[in-house]
Amino acid sequence: MDYTVIVQAFWIVIPIYVANASAMIVGGGTPIDFKKTWKDGRRFLGDGKTWRGLFAGTFLGMTAGFGLAVVAFYLSESEYDFLGLTNFEGFPLMIPLLFSLCFGALLGDVVESFFKRRIGKDRGQDWIPFDQLDFLIGALLTCFMISEFLFLLHLTHGQWFFLNITIWHILILLVVTPLIHITANVLFRKIKNKNTKNLRV
Repeated sequence: MDYTVIVQAFWIVIPIYVANASAMIVGGGTPIDFKKTWKDGRRFLGDGKTWRGLFAGTFLGMTAGFGLAVVAFYLSESEYDFLGLTNFEGFPLMIPLLFSLCFGALLGDVVESFFKRRIGKDRGQDWIPFDQLDFLIGALLTCFMISEFLFLLHLTHGQWFFLNITIWHILILLVVTPLIHITANVLFRKIKNKNTKNLRV
């Protein structure tokens, strides 16, 4: 394994990170669960999971992916071709592939939130390592299914997931993602607390 594998792993995961962060930043409005409760008396998901966050996060993540696809195309024509960065199959196949990564990430977060409520944890409470890996696992599983579907329809020359994501890419992301996620959450909470104090003053 060399450093190009690390670069490739982060290249593919950038749209996932953007989608996950955007859903938190631009979210709000109507909750996905419409404030309904499960039979245990707790909310299905909670106010943190909203329709706006789901769709806006997916859109912004895909937008980042479109930008990466363009950059990857030009890099493939340059001396940096050795990096082997994917352009997500180019247009139009990059649309379903990027959608699967971004929407899958947020779907994984939603599923994790449901089980988090079931064990009695409230919004904002840490549930390590599930809080840090739910969106990544959701993205990878959804992308695998969409890649397989496109391959079975003979729309791609090979199974995109297996051609671009190896066990080494996954292991790198499983190790690094929790560290990035925890650091980002700490910084976000510090900024939020600082802004709250300033408002009080």
